[in-house]
Amino acid sequence: MKNPKTNDLVKLSFFVAIIVLLAVTPFLGYIPLGFTRATIIHIPVIIGSIMLGPFYGAFLGFVFGLTSLINNTFNPTVTSFVFTPFYSLGTYSGNFWSLVICFVPRILVGVVPHYVYRGMKKVKSNDVMALGFAGVAGSLTNTLLVMNFIYLFFGQSYAEVKDVAVSTLYGVILSVIAINGIPEAIVAGILTTAICKALLRYTGKSVLHIE
Repeated sequence: MKNPKTNDLVKLSFFVAIIVLLAVTPFLGYIPLGFTRATIIHIPVIIGSIMLGPFYGAFLGFVFGLTSLINNTFNPTVTSFVFTPFYSLGTYSGNFWSLVICFVPRILVGVVPHYVYRGMKKVKSNDVMALGFAGVAGSLTNTLLVMNFIYLFFGQSYAEVKDVAVSTLYGVILSVIAINGIPEAIVAGILTTAICKALLRYTGKSVLHIE
């Protein structure tokens, strides 16, 4: 019988491989939208958080952030300076706060779903509901923190690049959250539920790893 820690490390390696594969596959992990990119890489991070716990989940979130840093450095869009200190666009350049935006929300994507799932299971022993809420929470953690950090740390520069007035920028950010973030969260909830339920059946476990 495999040591549980060894088993978790094997699973961790599997999730890391999926994240890297998505990141290097054009139009899959990072989907270009002209001035920015959408992503589905948060989904394996969310699933890993639920199945392996917050410590390994945070590591998967760090890997997610690292792929974002590399992507925005070597394959930039006009707003990539908010995600990497190694890119500049005219007078606009990244700095330390770019690293905060790139890593902190993504690391928390690997932590929040675990506790949401665990909390929901304590309230109501229903895997479908708990998994769905955890998936939605993980996705919104990424969207809400990234967009609000951009407003907080790069508001002026981001508004100028987007060609909008600073006074209306937060309205633009709220529209991005509504148009992109909410559908992404719904998709994450559905996929998290479906994939985790399938993994449960495959492993024959009645509950996920919630230590």
